[in-house]
Amino acid sequence: MLLAVLLSNLPEGVVATTGLRRDGHRPRAILALWAAIALLAGLTAAVGYAALDGASPGVVSFVLAFAGGAILAMLADAMMPEAFEEGGRWAGVVTALGFALGFAVSVAA
Repeated sequence: MLLAVLLSNLPEGVVATTGLRRDGHRPRAILALWAAIALLAGLTAAVGYAALDGASPGVVSFVLAFAGGAILAMLADAMMPEAFEEGGRWAGVVTALGFALGFAVSVAA
């Protein structure tokens, strides 16, 4: 699971870090930002786990569907247009390979 999360978020983090550097942010400030994000993500994951421990399959399905829809909306609105603009025609191929790799990791787990 951790490998899948790392693989799915690494490209986004690289792009965001590059943008922050281009905008003049110092490396130390960027590292502090990512550390805070990692800490908050870990805390919210723990709270979510505790809150949904023992939840019905219907509630868990709703939460997963909502999260999946939010990810798709973010991809379609912000990331895909930028990926095609910055990465050219290979952006689609690399995206498909990323999804395939994520699927393979989830099946192997």
